[in-house]
Amino acid sequence: MGEGTGRKALFIATVGGFITQFEMNNVRILRQMGYEVHSAANLREPVYCMKEGELEKQGILLHHVDIAKSPFLWRQNLRALRQICRIIREEGITLIHCHTPVGGVLGRLAGIRCSGVKVVYTAHGFHFYKGAPWRNWLFYYTVERLLARLTDCIITVNREDYGEACGFWLREGGMVYRIPGEGLDLERFSLRLRKGRDRLRRELGIPGDAFFLVSVGELSGNKNHKAAISLIPELQKRLFPAKVYYGICGDGFCRSELEGEILRLGLEGQVRIYGHRPDVEEFLACADCFLFPSIREGLGMAALEALAMGVPVVASDNRGTREYMQDGVNGFVYRLGDAEGLIRGVERVSRMTAGELEAMGLEGRRTAERFGLGHTDRIMRDVYRRVCREVCSAVEDSGKVRQGNR
Repeated sequence: MGEGTGRKALFIATVGGFITQFEMNNVRILRQMGYEVHSAANLREPVYCMKEGELEKQGILLHHVDIAKSPFLWRQNLRALRQICRIIREEGITLIHCHTPVGGVLGRLAGIRCSGVKVVYTAHGFHFYKGAPWRNWLFYYTVERLLARLTDCIITVNREDYGEACGFWLREGGMVYRIPGEGLDLERFSLRLRKGRDRLRRELGIPGDAFFLVSVGELSGNKNHKAAISLIPELQKRLFPAKVYYGICGDGFCRSELEGEILRLGLEGQVRIYGHRPDVEEFLACADCFLFPSIREGLGMAALEALAMGVPVVASDNRGTREYMQDGVNGFVYRLGDAEGLIRGVERVSRMTAGELEAMGLEGRRTAERFGLGHTDRIMRDVYRRVCREVCSAVEDSGKVRQGNR
């Protein structure tokens, strides 16, 4: 697909596996529109689960580039920029869709260096936001504002970022959109899976009468798992006689640090890091409560997945969770850094009756339905159609020139 149409799209992200985790729906849309799809990322640093063979079966052409996650490793990122430009020229890329801060920077710089390429950028959460350190505003805000001039479309995932992006000066005819996240698969994350709770617990070795907390997310400082682990001993005291278990699904640079914290606190029997799990919905199905202690979130799809399955969420208050969390309705919200607030939220969930838990679960499901795949799908089709219209015109014009030169 894509042969003979002149339509070739390149997804750019910092880490390998990003496209698998977040962009497969957009890949599907572009392939339906006749695009050949390529992906460029640092394949030696897979933060998310990725099976190269599976991606290749779906027609995605993978390219390794030496992107560094830190924007300050400029020599490595300059090398990555040259690699991306070479891919664009050799493959005849006509559309770039870039993600992650550094991927967004390099994608847009490559777009301006390779003329005739349209550039879409999804901001999964600007690093500048209300309450962010002034350094973030000085650096990230300045960079995003300047790079907006090289962008045909900026896509945001929350109201605060949308408001900021609307103040940027984009390329002529540029657009700003807000989507309800990457699109939640409401069939995969379904209330009906909760019926298998007891069986799933037995498979995981979680006692039926235990209170099981689950978190899902990259093992990074921003996700703040260490703060949650450090509170397990106090939660055990508060929830006694129930035994508290905590499972974290994810991987990343902080894994060894978190495992060290588990050992230091003597929690090996109660806290476990499960790594990347393709069956994360099964973990959610047997959870009593979902912990979401992030410092910063653009939106927070992991919490929405838990809500879709009727699991009460205890979340830190940030611009992402404000899009969907309602304190006391679909879960409980605490102020970032308020350890007592997190503990109290979990305590409240543990004391709820079966009827109260069912009512909260249904509210969570209703909340999650606003973020379903269909809503995001419609917006992204509109984005690609508008950008594609200009790409198609450029391709047709270049074809006419070639025919005229024969």
